[in-house]
Order: sequence, then structure tokens, then C-alpha cells
Amino acid sequence: MRNSLLGAVAVAALMLPGAAFAQSGTIKIGILVALEGAFAAGGQDGVRNVELALKQVNNTIGGKNIETVVAPTDTKPDTTVRMARKLIEQDKVDFIIGPLSGSEGIAMRDFAKTIPDKVVINGISGALETTWVDPAPNFYRFNLDGAQWGYGLGTYVAKTKGWKKVATIAADYSFGYTNFMGFAVDYCKAGGDIVQRFWQPLGQADFAAIIAQLPENVDAIYLGLGGTDAINFLNQYQQAGEKIRLIGGTIMADQTVLTAKGKAKDALKGTPTSGPFAIDDPSPAWTSYVKLYQDSIPAAQRFPTPSLFGLGYYVATQAAIKGLEAAGGDLSDGQAKFKAALNKLQLDSPVGKITLNENRQATGTVFITEVVDGPDGGLTSKMVGRADNVTQTLGMSTEQFKALGLPSRDVVDCAKLRAGG
Repeated sequence: MRNSLLGAVAVAALMLPGAAFAQSGTIKIGILVALEGAFAAGGQDGVRNVELALKQVNNTIGGKNIETVVAPTDTKPDTTVRMARKLIEQDKVDFIIGPLSGSEGIAMRDFAKTIPDKVVINGISGALETTWVDPAPNFYRFNLDGAQWGYGLGTYVAKTKGWKKVATIAADYSFGYTNFMGFAVDYCKAGGDIVQRFWQPLGQADFAAIIAQLPENVDAIYLGLGGTDAINFLNQYQQAGEKIRLIGGTIMADQTVLTAKGKAKDALKGTPTSGPFAIDDPSPAWTSYVKLYQDSIPAAQRFPTPSLFGLGYYVATQAAIKGLEAAGGDLSDGQAKFKAALNKLQLDSPVGKITLNENRQATGTVFITEVVDGPDGGLTSKMVGRADNVTQTLGMSTEQFKALGLPSRDVVDCAKLRAGG
């Protein structure tokens, strides 16, 4: 089924008008997005949201028509670079919006350096290294990274919930490390203790061995999983009769999981999590965006509200639109005017104002939420807190943040942070 979808989208992309020829008066955008693997449903929402943002400007910017070419990936870096190269060399796109997943982002950082005259605006990938380690000058990320998304959750569960001892299970790749790192820094500084860490390869469906090893003398289990991995875990967690409370990583309680079929997701009731938005955020910017999403896309073809992945691609496209408008649609001279506009852009997004730092990485708001019963009998989440102006260094100096080390299985040293180190 997934292969069929991937093939259908690829064919559709090749059939778009003018796909192989750059046209005068036309700006062509490549959409690099995962449509196969654990995040396929989120990727589809990403495409919908790019189309939604462009529809708001009638697919015209600076007097030029906008065309899009979708390049589907499977979250594997090799595939991502191959599809990005196709967008540039064969489809002749002017710039790229994408990718979706963490390790794809790191690969695209390096690929962007080979196309210095083209802009790349991140879709929703969240690995720290993408904009932290040797960043590409033409790669822009208007979403917070995974560590930023985890900030604030640790303090909430340690001090508000009183959960002082946890074990963790997270995805064994760049985003899993990054998202865990943000939670762990905050949690350990707030006095929490991480007694055991488990890592699970992305896309692996069997969690039986890990569930059997979970310690019983903890207050909760932190779950840094997402997409079909999260759904598979919850199914097996319930089948095993486990009752330990859960703490969700950023993509654990997204719409792609909350709307999954079956009762396994009910294990998430009461689970605190954190990320770039809150479903019940009452701000006019958010409620207007949700209404636009619901009114513009048939209910059967979307989630009840935008997913994290959809939001990311929507914000990225908003940034592209604002940058192109400021540049008057001028992409000459290595896209100099477009780049200058993006560098100084302060974006009023559905989740508040977003600014970029010197690495072209977003600073913005993190929302703390809890999963609750929804009005329609399904699950939703409620906002219980927020942290504004969260920087890439999580409020620390550059030197202090570098001293933590790069995201990995062993970062961070919880005992050292708990002691004030």
C-alpha cells in the first residue's frame, strides 16, 4: 500500500505542468517529504499544508505563478539526497522545502552546501546537528529543533507531577537523541533521575524485549517514539498489561497517533508531552489556522486538526512566501534578495512569532500539554503550560551547551546536571 502511494505521488509529480522545464514568470518549489515509512501519514499532511499555504496567495507571488514538484522519500538519508538532486537537476526547481525526518535534515545540510545558489527551507526535521554543527549558509529552519521541543516538559513532570524517577525508551537515531536530550536536560536540572535508557531502531515493530525489561520502581516511562512505531509500542504495552505512567516525546501524542484506529492509544490518557503547538491554544493565530485547515480540506482527507508535520511544512511555506514577497519574486544573483529577506524575517506564524539565530535556526514557543478525552469520543490534548523564546541552547550560553556534548545515547549526564554541573 505504501509503495503504491509512493509510486502514485512520484508519477503525479512527473505529470505536473512544466515539471521538466523552468518557465519565465514561474517559480518552481520542490517539496521534499517522507511519504513512506513510519511517518508517511505525517508526510501526507505536510504536502496538504504546503498546498494550503500557497492557496492563500492564489499560487502567485511577486507576479509569478507558483508550481510545485513533490519528491517522496522514505526517511533514509541516501534516498533524500537522491530525490533532492533530482529536484534540482531534472525538475529544475528554484528552491526546496523539506525534509521531514531528523537524519534527512543532516543529509540535506550537507547537500545544500553543493547548491549554494539555491535556498533550502527545512520541512519539519528536528535533529540538532542540522543547524548546530557546521550549518549550511543557504539552509533555513523556521521550526524549533527536537531539543527545543523537549524543553519545559522535564520541569513540568518533576515539579508539577512530582515524578522524580523515570526510565526512557526513544528512537535510536538523530531526532530521537535530540528530542530526548531536550527533555533530559530540563528534567535532570529540575531534580529528576533517569535510571535506565532503552533505544529502539526507527521502523522496528517488535517492542516485546524492551517492555519485558522495564523497571517497576519508576514513576513513569518517557517514550520518544512516533508514527507507526508509537502505535505498535502502545499496542504491545497494553497487551503486556503494563500500567506505569507515560511521558510522551514530541511526536508521541501527535494527531498521527491520537487518531490511530483501535484502543491501544488510550494508554496515552493523562500523558504529558511537549512540542510546537497545543490543540486547544486559544490564540487567534492558531484558531484561524485550524479553521482554515478544516474548511479547506475535506474531513475524510485530513486529521481533525493539523499534525505536527503539517504545521511544520505550513510554517516553512509561509516563510518562503514572505521571503519571496520581500524579494519581489527576484531569484537572480544566487537568490541574494531571497536569502537576505529570509535572514531578517520575523515570521508571525500560527504558533507565534518565530525569529532566526545566526545559524538560521528558529527561536520560538514550546507548549506543554496532556492527553485527554476529546469531545467526539477520541483523544485530544489540553495545554498545561508553555515556554516562550526557547533558544537552540535552551537558555544556556554557547559554551555551556557545547559542554553537554552532541545528542547521542549517552548524552546527557543526568547526575552531573542534577548536581548543578
